[in-house]
Amino acid sequence: MKLRLEDITGEAKETSFAEPEAEINRLLSEGPVREFRLAGPVAVTISYYRAGTQLFFSGQLAARTAAACARCAEEFDDARGRPFRFVLAPRVIGYESEHSLRDEDLEFSLYDGEQIDLSPLIREQVLLALPTRALCQEDCRGLCPRCGANLNRGDCGCRIEPVETADTRFAALHSLKLPRS
Repeated sequence: MKLRLEDITGEAKETSFAEPEAEINRLLSEGPVREFRLAGPVAVTISYYRAGTQLFFSGQLAARTAAACARCAEEFDDARGRPFRFVLAPRVIGYESEHSLRDEDLEFSLYDGEQIDLSPLIREQVLLALPTRALCQEDCRGLCPRCGANLNRGDCGCRIEPVETADTRFAALHSLKLPRS
């Protein structure tokens, strides 16, 4: 979605639109978090206004995601939502380089030209809304290390032997008495 600069005034306006999922899915397939994909367009509601040369945006996005669980490998669908806000300033009065940006400037971007393309900003917000790890549920039990059964469906009956935690080569070190400081 593109907004013309002359249409952004000091009076707050609101609009809703659907951001297509194709470009976001392409970015997901090439990025570090490849487990996720969008199951449809992103619903965006956004409010915007101008104060001087700065443009202020805030809103909410909602998307349906599909992913393979990192623990049990089952496919699952999930609804993702995220409130967002960002401020845009003209590049001509902006920062000299990206290196001069601080952590608190993460909601700050620069713009050029007579139009604001919201698509890259919305794509960034969708990527930020995704968790770092795809889990079908927080308490997913994963797969049995012995037979590979999905433990969310019930116990498989395998007897899991405790892992030997002490390396016998270092057993003599356990008997050492060291003074506590």
